[in-house]
Parts: sequence; structure tokens; C-alpha cells
Amino acid sequence: MFITFEGIEGTGKSTQIALLKEHMLAQGKRVMVTLEPGGSRIGAELRRVLLSLDNRDLTPQAELFLYLADRAQHVAQVVRPALETGAVVLCDRFADSTVAYQGFGRGMDPELLHRLNEVAVDGLWPELTVLLDLDPVIGLKRAVARNHSEGKTNAEGRFEAESLAFHNRVRQGFLKLAAAKPERISIVDATGTPEDIARKVKALVEARLHA
Repeated sequence: MFITFEGIEGTGKSTQIALLKEHMLAQGKRVMVTLEPGGSRIGAELRRVLLSLDNRDLTPQAELFLYLADRAQHVAQVVRPALETGAVVLCDRFADSTVAYQGFGRGMDPELLHRLNEVAVDGLWPELTVLLDLDPVIGLKRAVARNHSEGKTNAEGRFEAESLAFHNRVRQGFLKLAAAKPERISIVDATGTPEDIARKVKALVEARLHA
């Protein structure tokens, strides 16, 4: 099973993925956790380029194609092979982020981005996408504090440095994607405690597993 987690900065995706992994391992399932950008060897190099504050001059078009290159490599070398072994794959961001960030955030054509994503994923789409929804004001505060505590303000702070208006557009983009694809994307309110959110996520996953 392929499950992705989406949302703006600071929604707690990595925390929820870790909690879900623990839950699924306790059930005897094999689980692999990965992320975008950076889930493959080449992707790790692309992540440094894409997220560094040193690269604020990266054009929207260049940014887009670097994300697509990361995704194509990630699917071919990491995600698909893991699924073929029977593992559950939990991924922090996937193709929906490109439509939300580069489409709604940057103003690129969402339909074009959908078509380009189709090429990058090579037919492999998640069975479930958990969209953690949060007010961007709260999310940005969390994300900036996290980067500061981990010493990643410069290395991974390029999107946190974007305007609040940008993050509001991204959030609305995610919500529009969820409205258009309710069979795959489920919205979870990310304002509660990690434990409360985890219970909702587990319920979604269990429902999908037993559907």
C-alpha cells in the first residue's frame, strides 16, 4: 500500500508518519518511510538545491523540473521496488505538492502540472493521501522553529521564507485538490494534539486497508 502525506509547512507530516509507522509495525506489517524531495541518492542532491536559501534565484520553471526529476528517480528506484516486495510505503510529500506549490503557489498551469506528474510517476499513484490541514500562520511558526532548533534555517528554509500569501495559496490549492479527488485525498485537521491526529490517521488507513 502506498500512502502519502501532504500539507503546508509545519503541519506535522513527519510526526504523523512516524506514529503511523509504529502502529503498522506493531501489526506485523513491513513499512518503508521515504520523502520528497530527497528519497533517492540523486534526490538527496536535488533536495540540497531545492530547499537551500542560497538558491532563492531558482526560477519557477527550473524548480518544477528539478522536482519532477526527483520524483521520477524516487518512483523508479525507491517507491516501486518497495511496493513490489509487499512493503507499506509512507511518503512525506508526492505529486500533489507540485500542483499545490508550483501551480497554486507559483501560478503555473495546474493542468500542465498534472500531465507532467503523470510522466514522472509512471502510472504509480498513492492509494491514500492524508492531507494535514492547518492555518499557515501556525504552520510557518512551527516550521521556522523546527528549522532553527535543527540548525537547518539556511539549508532547508527556502519555502519558509516565502510570503504568507504564498502559503495561503498553497493551502487553498491542497484543499481544491482534495475536493476534486475525495476518493484518494482525505483531509485531517492538524490543529489537535499529535495523538489526536494520529487516531484520525489510523482510522483512515484502517478503513482503506479493509475496504
